[in-house]
Amino acid sequence: MKRLLIISPYFPPTNAADMQRVRMSLPYFQKSGYSVDVVAVHPRFSHMPVDVLLTEAVPSAITIHYVNALSSKITSKVGLGSIALRSFQHYKKYVNRLLQEQEFDLIYFSTTQFPLCVLGAYWKRRFGVPYVIDVQDPWHIDYYQDKPKSQRPKKYWFSYRLNRWLEPKAMKSVDGLISVSDTYIDDLQRRYPETRNIPLSTITFGAFAPDMDIARKHAAEFLPLLNPLYKNIVYIGRGGNDMHTALTKLFEGFKLGLETDKALFSKLRLHFIGTSYAPNGYGTPTIKPLADTFGLSNYVIEQTDRISYYHTLVTLNLADGLFIPGSDSPGYTASKIFPYLLSSKPLLAIFADESAALKVLDEYGVRSSHAFSAASPTVVMNFLRGVTTGKSTTVKYNPEAIEKYSAKKMTEAQCLLFDRVLNGKINK
Repeated sequence: MKRLLIISPYFPPTNAADMQRVRMSLPYFQKSGYSVDVVAVHPRFSHMPVDVLLTEAVPSAITIHYVNALSSKITSKVGLGSIALRSFQHYKKYVNRLLQEQEFDLIYFSTTQFPLCVLGAYWKRRFGVPYVIDVQDPWHIDYYQDKPKSQRPKKYWFSYRLNRWLEPKAMKSVDGLISVSDTYIDDLQRRYPETRNIPLSTITFGAFAPDMDIARKHAAEFLPLLNPLYKNIVYIGRGGNDMHTALTKLFEGFKLGLETDKALFSKLRLHFIGTSYAPNGYGTPTIKPLADTFGLSNYVIEQTDRISYYHTLVTLNLADGLFIPGSDSPGYTASKIFPYLLSSKPLLAIFADESAALKVLDEYGVRSSHAFSAASPTVVMNFLRGVTTGKSTTVKYNPEAIEKYSAKKMTEAQCLLFDRVLNGKINK
């Protein structure tokens, strides 16, 4: 049995999107020949929401190590709130001791807290342990360089320069790369020719069916967010100006519906929930202001506060229809598509023409997934009409695609890449 050490700062019960791949993979690693230890930051040092139900699917045999982090009350005084930076020295010290005392075959960074990945190069030099990085999002990007300051993330000046400095330190020594998008890997290969000679694999997040069972079992514990007097279409996830193209397509279709049949379309409400990464109560709406420009103020509800993962699943199950907006960035894949698909509710998805998400949705048999160029107001209006009239209810998807994109299959794919990394090390 090979030993895998996973670096995932966020881990159950902390509710963060970038720990979901690890959480959903844990039940299947052992069957592929890997015993797993996870090193996470203790939840008390995180500002992310807590969802204790997330621990129900974590196998009891998994060893979980917790490290500390600097208090954000201290670091915020100098403008540093990142959990990666606050936990960096704690990770270094703890894992140093762990690697001195125990033998691990491979280190796996599965997180968007990318500054920690430079420790992979350090541990490789010191202990000879290879490492793999899971590129769930781009690390260093130029996307916001030509955007006005009002559209840039907070502390962009600092993060842009930090990422530009740290990324090459990790990528020039990495032994394998996993990514949710071919685009992310292509970009890295252009910047770092060294990565053309290592194992690479594009692996999406998987659909983890046990989550729906957990959600249904605990459904009564969550506060309903939808008004049953209306037909409710729901999107749960981050907002942002980079999604305005997709949102504009949605609002144009809704506005056309109101102009065509106001009595019918007035029964519809569009909900956008958990759209900000800011602590609850401090988020800035990025969707409602756009809806207001279309005259849709009475029909669009944006809640910037995030909700727990299983509250999300329960809300998706209660919705009449679902919507997923894609980013203007073509590499954006929206890993959240799989919980939406598990709900088997009518789904409207609008993504950039080059997005890999469209291929996945097509394989599943989603009838209302559209590229930007094809999402006309009439197409969108017809989807909304189907939900509002009740003609669109539950959906059945392609069973072959369901199996292909299951968390089990995605874990097997990760382990195949790990095997290639380790076989390459042996052959050297």
